[in-house]
Amino acid sequence: MRITQRAITTTSLQGLNSNLAAVNKIQQQLTSGTTISRPSDSPTGTNTSLLTRRDMAGVDQQARNITDGVTVLNSTDSTLQDMLDQVLVVRNLTLQALNQGTMSAESQQAIAAQVSGLRESLLGAANTVVQGRPLFGGVTTGRAAYASDGTYTGLGGSGGIPVVPVNRRISDVESVRVDITGAEAFGDPVAGKDLFAVVANIVANVGDVAALRSDLADLDVVRGKMLTATADIGTRQARFDTAKEVNTNRSLILQAQLSANEDVDMPRTIMELQMQQTGYQAALQATAQVIQPTLLDFLR
Repeated sequence: MRITQRAITTTSLQGLNSNLAAVNKIQQQLTSGTTISRPSDSPTGTNTSLLTRRDMAGVDQQARNITDGVTVLNSTDSTLQDMLDQVLVVRNLTLQALNQGTMSAESQQAIAAQVSGLRESLLGAANTVVQGRPLFGGVTTGRAAYASDGTYTGLGGSGGIPVVPVNRRISDVESVRVDITGAEAFGDPVAGKDLFAVVANIVANVGDVAALRSDLADLDVVRGKMLTATADIGTRQARFDTAKEVNTNRSLILQAQLSANEDVDMPRTIMELQMQQTGYQAALQATAQVIQPTLLDFLR
């Protein structure tokens, strides 16, 4: 079998190019910090990375949902607590009016004025807006849950209209409601026994002991409903706190999986680079010994 000089040269150059490509690949890995620059580098690893990144995107979205839900629930809880404090003041004023049946007309007017002012404050709190939506308005597109006269303008939970919950997905399999309607928290206005109707009755009935006793009983019922709503919100907050911890742990696990699949093992890769460079230098020297230029090469 005859081996020509051209065949030796071609084979040698192919070997040198192969060695140089291996060196360049390892240098690229060290520069980028990842073992996968294109799908052909590792089809299996690419598939694993795609699946992991998909899961990470889902976890990131769930983290945003959790943050959003916590914001709404914290605002709702804070508002309900403030309103409960004001309702307690209304109750104390009602008791004061009941225990002073012989009070002057001026004193009765003063108590009625205080309760009326508290009613306006309660209406303002019930119309609290967070993220462009009234906290107690349900799925309404309006900017307020209650009109100035205490009429419920939200949607759901009143007059037999079913509640449409506003949920946030906090995991792949779990969604938690973040809203509560005014009818659920303060009573159904259609029945005429919601918070604002009861407080309005107290204002009108100051001086009428029998009527005030009935109003006080109604107020205690509404207050109990508000306490139940506060407890419900607290339970949801606890679920979000747990979900936040789980979400954080899962995010760290996925990040570790992605790093294990893609990140370069620096000590090992540096050693491989040194070995490839040594092999390339040896190949250059061997090729130089095999392919000796002649005068004829220069004349060509």
